[in-house]
Amino acid sequence: MASYGYYRVTIFAAMFVGYTMYYFNRKTFSFVMPSIMEEVTLEKDDLGLITSSQSLAYAISKFISGVLSDQISARLLFCTGLFLVGVINIVFSWSSTVTAFVVLWFFNGLAQGFGWPPCGKILRKWFEPAQFGTWWAVLSTSMNLAGSLGPLIATTMALSYSWRVTLSLSGSIAVGMAFVCLIFIVNEPVDVGLPNVELGPKKGSKEGSVGSESTVKELLLTPYLWVLNIGYLVVFGVKTCCTDWGQLFLIQEKGQSALLGSSFMSALEIGGLLGSVTAGCLSDRAVARHGLRSRGNPRHGLLLSMMAGMAISMYLFRVTVTAESTKGNELWTLISLPLTQITNLTANELWILSLGAMFGFCSYGPIALFGVIANESAPSNLSGTSHAIVALMANGP
Repeated sequence: MASYGYYRVTIFAAMFVGYTMYYFNRKTFSFVMPSIMEEVTLEKDDLGLITSSQSLAYAISKFISGVLSDQISARLLFCTGLFLVGVINIVFSWSSTVTAFVVLWFFNGLAQGFGWPPCGKILRKWFEPAQFGTWWAVLSTSMNLAGSLGPLIATTMALSYSWRVTLSLSGSIAVGMAFVCLIFIVNEPVDVGLPNVELGPKKGSKEGSVGSESTVKELLLTPYLWVLNIGYLVVFGVKTCCTDWGQLFLIQEKGQSALLGSSFMSALEIGGLLGSVTAGCLSDRAVARHGLRSRGNPRHGLLLSMMAGMAISMYLFRVTVTAESTKGNELWTLISLPLTQITNLTANELWILSLGAMFGFCSYGPIALFGVIANESAPSNLSGTSHAIVALMANGP
């Protein structure tokens, strides 16, 4: 019989690649937006309608998926969603009207919602409490990988071939990956003859959790859950604005090049990757030291620190980035001189990329932690529902 190690590696690898394809196919429209606008007449209102339709559908679907993951096979839910996402992207590549774009991207959002809740459910079944945050964070870096390489890959393909080929190919790969995940993902250890791993606050914990016999009604009446809701809403709302519109903002409002705009998005996602892993590892250390029975949650301190860093980086991005110079950053210009000689970037460009990396680091970390805390603060039979309720206030990962 295969060991925990074998199944953990294969299941995690399948979910990582699978969710990378989920996220890449969620953002393909944003990645190739400039190429689409060259072929199809799209106003800013049209762009907003298309992206908003997906966000609305994703919020609804993710909530439903979170509840369903407590009732049906998380493996089947994950693979079905990935298959549908791929098919929808292929059909999108055949379309040319705003109406078709809106409708198809709405359905893309519905299918996207089947991705993350099953991942959280499966991770909780396979990993110990002091490992859960780290593996959750590492898995969430799949979207950073797709987000950092995605703009470059999609832009290169769109220029070399067309945006239609880009969407069609990415959709086809997602469909194929759905069948691979169906083969390798296992819902829980007991399905392969191994004892289950239980994750959650131990009996007697009073804060930041609900009892093992709690109902959905009791979960909804937990004040702590609504504190998480508000925090997640603020963090994810700001992060979404930056990832969806940061590239166009730099190009159209700040007069930066398209290349710098794409590089900014890549820097943001790379920073996010590091931020997610750092948040998971450091908060797991806190859990290992203090346990989940301690007052509050050991992950809170890191969560609040990273949210503060997110606010600072966003403020600096808004007030210091200009078309020609780095206003108010003469010290940075002096410090960055050696780097400009190595990278052939100007001090202004380095400053913009640094802000992107800092924002990504400080925003993706809290996003990972909100999901971990929501999942582990609920009993096992309601972990998917708890995360679904918190995620309803946002849309991440």
